[in-house]
Order: sequence, then C-alpha cells, then structure tokens
Amino acid sequence: MLTRRQRARAVLAVAVAAVLGVAGCDAAGGDSAGPSASRKASPSPKPTPLWDTSPSSVAAVGDSITTGFDACSVLSDCPEVSWATGSSKEVDSLAVRLLGRAGAAGRSWNYAVSGARMADLPGQMARAVTRRPQLVTVMVGANDACRDTTAQMTSVDAFRADFQEALRTLRAALPETQVYVASVPNLKRLWSQGRTNPLGKQVWKLGICPSMLGDADALDAAATLRRDTVHRRVEDYNRVLGEVCAKDRRCRYDGGAVYAYRFGTGQLSQWDWFHPSVNGQARLAEIAYRTVTAKTG
Repeated sequence: MLTRRQRARAVLAVAVAAVLGVAGCDAAGGDSAGPSASRKASPSPKPTPLWDTSPSSVAAVGDSITTGFDACSVLSDCPEVSWATGSSKEVDSLAVRLLGRAGAAGRSWNYAVSGARMADLPGQMARAVTRRPQLVTVMVGANDACRDTTAQMTSVDAFRADFQEALRTLRAALPETQVYVASVPNLKRLWSQGRTNPLGKQVWKLGICPSMLGDADALDAAATLRRDTVHRRVEDYNRVLGEVCAKDRRCRYDGGAVYAYRFGTGQLSQWDWFHPSVNGQARLAEIAYRTVTAKTG
C-alpha cells in the first residue's frame, strides 16, 4: 500500500510525462497541426555579386595608350591594337577576351583621346555613358606628368578632384556599371629603356613627355632631380587612383600592376620607344583581363 508521499510522487511523475509528451510532439512536428509544421523553410536567395567577371559590353576612356598611339606608325593613333577595345588578333584586347571577337565589334567603344589628361576624363565619361556599358576601362595620368616642365604637372589635389568628378558622372547615369582602373606606367623606367635607341631619342625631341624625356642623356643633378620629381608625382597619382577607386564598390584598381610591369624594348613602340608597341598593348590587355576576371577584387 502506497504512502501519502509515494502517491504524491506518482501523480507528479504522470503530470510531468504528459507535459513533456505534448512539448515533444510539437517540437518534432509529429501530429501537430500548427502552421509552422506544415511549411518547409525556403532557402535564402543568393546575394547578387557586386562584381560581374563577364560584363557584356565595354567602353574605354583615357589617353594615347588606349588609342594605340605610335604602335602601328609614327605619331599616329592605331585603335585596332588598343589593349582595351582593339580588334587585332596580335593583341586580343580586353573586349575581345570578354566578349569574343564578334561581340567586341558590336559592344565595345573607345572614347580615349591622345594627349588627354585627367581633367578631360569627366567629358569622356559623359560620352561613354550614352552607350550604357557594363564595364568602363580607365587609363589616364601619364600626360598629367608629361608636361614641358615639372611645375606644369597636374597637382595631386586637382588630379583627385577630376577623377572623382568622372566617377560621379558615371554613377549619376549608371550606378551599377563596373570600372577597371589601370595604374599610370612607370615613366622613369620607360625613359631608361628608350634612351638606348638613337631613333627614339630623336622622336622624343618632337615633344613627347619633355618633363621626363627632355635631354635624355643628361645625368647631372638637375636632370636627375627633374626625373625623380616626375617619378614621385606618378606614384602620387597611382595612390589617388587606388584610394578613390576603393571607395566605389564597383571599381577595381589594378593594384599598381601596369606601373610595376617591366616594359622592355619589345614592349615599346619602334617609332618613339616610349608608348607601348603591339606586344606591349597585348601585355596591358592581359593585366586588365586578369584584374577584371579575378574572383575577388
């Protein structure tokens, strides 16, 4: 015969078991008719990536490097070998690599102008956005350093302001268009390579980058200081390009890859030994394609 305390314990055990049974049934789904049990959780949609590694159209802005200047003939543009949008099989431009040859012919546009400086970029960008490209390439800055004197070089603040204005022009019209920004080449290295060619030095005297290339064989203190001043300004420009681009979620800077590329005589124009040759244009296309198609920026 159960004592009073034993009977109380038995009643309590039955009550606890009943409560746990009901809770277990609800938690497991079981026979519960609750609305949450009859629905399966839908998978979360994958977020849209900020960077598309295969854009379907390309517009280029910039200076003489992007127009293929002096790559085919002396003191002339040659846009068919442009690293950005050219059709040449020897180059396989960025547009060709991304879109195929037929696609590049109909969905790439080159708004670069020989002699352009950063101050010209907002106007070029305004023309480019009319095509509504999915990718815009930018290569500009060499002419900002290549002036008659170092005093005439574009200031770093003005360079920054004009680049920011160009990106604002793009974003006002095309907030989701991507931007690839190439660094300014190492002009001092181009001087050191080109000065070995007598023909190139004669062409330099026509006015190609006098701040760096003037008196090409002079190695006195004044000439060295002049070239070092230009070199530092180019490095400042590249710092600005990286900083401004980093603030735009759909902008990729090449990380200084063009600046670091060691252009040899085979990559320099046989006409002026300063601008890229056809081979040099192909190397620029490789750098751009590698940057644009990288999984992470």
